[in-house]
Amino acid sequence: MSERKLRLQDIPNVGAKSAIHFVVIVVAAAIGAGILGSVAPTVLLWLFQVISHMLSANPPETATFKVSPAVSVAPFALLGIILGSYLGMRIIRAFEKVGLRWDRMEAGDKVTLFVGVFAGLIGSVPLLIMFQYLDMPPFYRGILVAAVILGLGAVSVYALQSMAEILPWNKNRGPRKRSGIKLVDTNVIIDGRIYDVVRTGFIDGQLYVPGFVLDELQYIADSHDSLRRQRGRRGLEVLRHMQSDFELEVRTHDRLAPDQGDGVDARLVRLAKAIGADIVTNDFNLRRVAELQDVRVLSLNDLALALRSNVLPQETLELTIIREGNQIGQGIGYLEDGTMVVVENGKPHIGELVEVVVTQVHQTERGKMIFGEVDGEEEVRYERRKPTRPRSTP
Repeated sequence: MSERKLRLQDIPNVGAKSAIHFVVIVVAAAIGAGILGSVAPTVLLWLFQVISHMLSANPPETATFKVSPAVSVAPFALLGIILGSYLGMRIIRAFEKVGLRWDRMEAGDKVTLFVGVFAGLIGSVPLLIMFQYLDMPPFYRGILVAAVILGLGAVSVYALQSMAEILPWNKNRGPRKRSGIKLVDTNVIIDGRIYDVVRTGFIDGQLYVPGFVLDELQYIADSHDSLRRQRGRRGLEVLRHMQSDFELEVRTHDRLAPDQGDGVDARLVRLAKAIGADIVTNDFNLRRVAELQDVRVLSLNDLALALRSNVLPQETLELTIIREGNQIGQGIGYLEDGTMVVVENGKPHIGELVEVVVTQVHQTERGKMIFGEVDGEEEVRYERRKPTRPRSTP
């Protein structure tokens, strides 16, 4: 019942949002239609003069062109409506992205932004007074004023962000809420399975590749070792496919985890704590270190183990015996998910598709190990023969 009430309460907000979108698009379309419709006669007259000069060797100096206003204005107005509507949609999406990023910002970061912009405005006042005495056109003076205000504001915000740890409004900050950003590790990029997992939709949120991870990947791709070089190039290729198919953000938040000589893994954990992100990796050591610092880790190895088949004793499986086992008479086969099956008396059936009855299932850190025997066959005891000593001749 509460969920239904919540949805009913959200309906007015959705309707108001849709109404605002509609008004913005209509206004943008009307502006586009008015601008292009007003220039339609001038453009048509210019086209008529150009075509007259091209077709006639001696064109008249004054060309006359008469056409109905509706015929001349209507196509341009329609084009203005289309272009205006498109620009209106782009403006709406841009403002939605800005609003989403603003909602995700911490209160301290918002204060930093406001204080930086205000400091930039105050610092630009002497320069603005000086610009009034410069002899230049108003247009260029306006451009200079805007550039000074924006430049000083950006410098002030950057300076305050670089001193974020000592600012009073950032002290005693509570635990940062999760932002939904997923930090991608070097190992998981080289592994390549991250692309398929993201494509299937099991990982949502903004994917973020730190600059130091990209630098490490490039360093591996330039290695003199052929195997490391191949792994690095495969990782770069995976990143290229991910950037073309998904929204991938690179190097945006790296300033929150500056290089302190503590390695890539430590910077990755510090960056995840700073922005409230999750780490996607298959590195066991990185996972343990991150969990000790209350950073959520999404391990692809754990996901792969969780998706393996759940097999019970006395269950029948069909698999192909591939090779001989470690013990005498054993055969080894694999399920479709890569789980190894040890088959007693399976050696005579190497290369054959047989039915195997599961006898035991052992859970290890790397996954499950299944033991079974060929269905319908009795267990054959293989005994080692004792070496015979040659008789000594008298």
